[in-house]
Amino acid sequence: MAALVERPGVLLLVSFAGFLLAAFLGMVAQRLWSPVRAGDQNELTIVQTAALTLLGLVVAFSFSMAVSRYDQRKNLEEAEANAIGTEYARADLMAGSAPAARKLLKRYLDQRILFYLTSDPDRLKQIRAETDKLSADLWALARSNAVAQPTAVAALAASGMNDVLNSADYTAAAWLNRIPIPAWWLLVLIGLGANLTIGLGAKRFNSLLLAVLPLTVAVSLFLIADIDSPRGGVVQVAPQNLNRLAASLNSP
Repeated sequence: MAALVERPGVLLLVSFAGFLLAAFLGMVAQRLWSPVRAGDQNELTIVQTAALTLLGLVVAFSFSMAVSRYDQRKNLEEAEANAIGTEYARADLMAGSAPAARKLLKRYLDQRILFYLTSDPDRLKQIRAETDKLSADLWALARSNAVAQPTAVAALAASGMNDVLNSADYTAAAWLNRIPIPAWWLLVLIGLGANLTIGLGAKRFNSLLLAVLPLTVAVSLFLIADIDSPRGGVVQVAPQNLNRLAASLNSP
């Protein structure tokens, strides 16, 4: 399940096939073994209604979870750009270390932009390694300046550098904050059950009508997975604020 969630397109195809198969099996079971008798239609309708209602609630809840996490990632990208921009402006408070601090911050900003745009695992490892090195260099510069000049002004510059480094950690934590896998299994099981009851209640075979609910549920799962996947989906958090900051810092 974890691998499918990382690939929303594959999840769409696999879930649609699974839900369609469940509906078809329900219809075949009703034709061959008639588990639902003629007098049981009212009970079947109650079960169908309950299953579809529960499915709708779980889908809505999962969609809300995915959107809230997406919004959190967007807000943290904005906060990260603000932290870097603020510290770049405070570099003047670091006396002779200001040119080196600005140069390191620009390189750090470039790596942070690449973090948002890159999906290749090997390239991401390189970006993280370079970011960690730049983070260590930036903090060493801020610390040496604060030790050399133990003043409130130097402390302000060091505090700003701390905000820059913390913002990257907050972003990494938000990208790891995903919909739990048990919640996905719950979605799939309820979806299979709902489609099975639809097949059991089908009066006659109609391939188009039989595919409506499986397709609807599969598209819902695709949308949830797409929004919840920071790198594998179509809906991604673009580093628009970081790009705007980079353009501003590089402008003459």
